Amino acid sequence: MSETGPGPGERYGEAQIARARLEVVPNPAPERDYKIALSYPEFTCLCPRSGYPDFATIRITYVPDESLVELKSFKLYVNRFRNQYVFHEAVVNKILDDFVAAANPRWVRVVGDFNVRGNVKTVVTAVYQQPGYAGPPAYLHVDAEG
Repeated sequence: MSETGPGPGERYGEAQIARARLEVVPNPAPERDYKIALSYPEFTCLCPRSGYPDFATIRITYVPDESLVELKSFKLYVNRFRNQYVFHEAVVNKILDDFVAAANPRWVRVVGDFNVRGNVKTVVTAVYQQPGYAGPPAYLHVDAEG
């Protein structure tokens, strides 16, 4: 794959996903606490023990500071996991770490709501809060749906 397009035998979407990183844009209202909820219901990765696919809905709820995560970059970034062998807990924490590194939100929660497999349902939640930030105000109550 080249920097400008797909490599031999690679489709343009595959090239975009392979190069994907979380990009940010300026927050139009950095003086205010407000909540943004993202949901990605088609998340896939591979079990590192069996190789079987795992399916999940990834939900991210955050209170931005100076930056917002650009949505197309988010979609492409999350697609990068589709062929990766990774445990549920590791992928949720990786997404959280990458999200914080890119956007430095005041507060963020990442939930990986994994489909039932082998009669076991897994929901993994990871949270980050900027030092000194008291958390989302009560009027931004953060519930299970974001």
